[in-house]
Formats: sequence, C-alpha cells, structure tokens
Amino acid sequence: MIDVLSDLKHPIIQAPMAGVQGVRLAAAVCRAGALGSLPAAMLSADQLAGSLAALHAESGGAPYNVNFFAHRTPAVSAEQQAAWLSLLQPYFDELGINPADIAQNSGRQPFDEAALQVVETYRPAVISFHFGLPEAKLLQAVKATGAQVWSSATTVAEARWLAAHGADAVIAQGWEAGGHRGWFLNHDAARQTGTFALLPQAAGAVDIPVIAAGGISDVAGVRAAMALGAAAVQAGTAFLLADEADTRPAHRTALQSPRAEATVVTNLLSGGMARGIPNRLIDEIGAVHPAALPFPLAGAAIGFLKVAAEAKDSDDFSTFWAGQNAPLARTGSAAQIVARLAAGFT
Repeated sequence: MIDVLSDLKHPIIQAPMAGVQGVRLAAAVCRAGALGSLPAAMLSADQLAGSLAALHAESGGAPYNVNFFAHRTPAVSAEQQAAWLSLLQPYFDELGINPADIAQNSGRQPFDEAALQVVETYRPAVISFHFGLPEAKLLQAVKATGAQVWSSATTVAEARWLAAHGADAVIAQGWEAGGHRGWFLNHDAARQTGTFALLPQAAGAVDIPVIAAGGISDVAGVRAAMALGAAAVQAGTAFLLADEADTRPAHRTALQSPRAEATVVTNLLSGGMARGIPNRLIDEIGAVHPAALPFPLAGAAIGFLKVAAEAKDSDDFSTFWAGQNAPLARTGSAAQIVARLAAGFT
C-alpha cells in the first residue's frame, strides 16, 4: 500500500461531487499535484469502468480517489410515499407532472459486488466511502487490492468507529460542508459540530490520519486546518467554479451571487441532510420536512420537478450544493485553484 498523503505534492484533496464533475476535474487536480476524486455512487459498473480507464490515462499515473456510498437503501410504506407526494402535489400540478409516473429510483447506489469487480480491475490508490463503510466482506476485498480506505466522520464517535473497523484515514466533515452529511451513527443535527471543533478532537481520538473537510475554500482555511492537526484538507466548493468542473451555468451564477452567502442544510432534495443554496422549494416548505422520504428516495420526485422546471429556464427545484464558505470560491483552472489553496505548503 502506498502512502498517498505523504506522496502528494500538495496536501489538498478535491472532494468527490456527483453531478458537477467527472474525470476531467479529477485528472486535472491529480496533474496539479493534489489528489483528484471521482464520485461513483451514481455510475453503473460499465460507466465506472469507462471513467476509471479514462482517469488512469489522463491523471498522468498519479494516484486518485474513487468515492462510493455505503448507505443501506431503506424501505418505505405506501403511507410514507403518499404523504411525500401529497406535499409536492401543488408543484406537480403547476408543472403538469403525473405522480404516477415517478418511480422510486434515486440513481444513488451503495457499493456492491459489481463496483468491487471494477475496483479490482483498476486498483485505485484510494477508495473512500460516505455514510460509514460497506459490509466487512466487501471492505476486506477492497483492502486486498492495496487501496487505502478512507471514510467521512461527522462526530468523534464516528471517527473512532471508522478507525476500529478498518479505515486507513478519517475525513472529519464539519457542519459547514457542502453536499450530503456523511453521518451514519447518529442523525441528530444538534450533535453536529463545525470543522475546527471536530478536527482537533478527532485527531486526538484516533491514531490514523485525519483529513479536514467543510468550509475550507482558501489558503487561510487550509493553514488553520493543518495547524489543528489535519494530515490534509479536502475541498469541494472551492472547485465548483473550476474550468474543468461540469457545474452548470445557473449553479455557477448562484455561487457568485448573494444567494451563496446563506446556504442551508435540507432533507428535501434527496431525503438525506445536505447543504446547498436555497431554492423556491426550500423557501416555501422549509429546509427540513418530516414527510420527505429517507435518503436517497426523496430524490426521485424532486428529479421530475427539477427537469420540468429547468425546461422552462427555472431553478426553483434545482440542486445547488455548496458549503458555508461558498463566497470564497474563485474561478480558474483546477491547477490554479490547487496552487491558491496550497500556497505556502509546497
């Protein structure tokens, strides 16, 4: 197993961000001397294989990270489904959507045997997980490829659990982070802490490297994280405006507007608690609603609303994930963003 963190030119990891990036951004970050990441939870096995073949070729032989989800897909009752669709019915009526056409397919799949076979073929240097770790059999098979296994922790208890169950590094995800909370032991938002409170506690609680994530979008944040014991920093929102990112124009515009100053954590868009820029749905229903189906099932109905609204040039139901320091994100190439984040650490 190679020591990926020690071998990096810069202590920067580009966070995996499904929907706004692919191979191009990950490869560009790798070539810049940091660790590029590929989000894989929404890829089929064939898509994953094609992406890893391209990433291997385009990264210049540098190590890269492939990220998977380790959630357990929930079952919901007919009553839960009816309550969720009833809440959204006024929007279906407005956009001419028939709820009967909505299938419970969120597009987000947990790590499985098919993904494992692709991992065994391409052998990425790092395999990271969100929402804990996969079952022991799958985890051991991943480790047998020589990959380092990383996973997100949102509490010190989760960091300890990951260290005790085979993780090689912990990604300490503070409350400021954009996108989905990686929590898996306790879903109480009142128990969540900010990055610079979680980081030193997690670093002191485990004997494996701890990577800081959440609200770090400039070099000052990187320096603060390293001073508090981080082995490296994972940044996502900082790369949303990169030339190589697939961030859509409306998302880029929102990131560079006052809307980005007040992100919220919501369960409306996927069923999982995740931070992003508020849209009309969040403003009208509230960021968190008990009728939202559990992650990832709520995303199916929201996807229909999103597509229908965007066809009318509206972002009323669009998902614009972003962290609390989104206003610090800057445009430029991935290499320029890496250099800005890593200034003083070369």
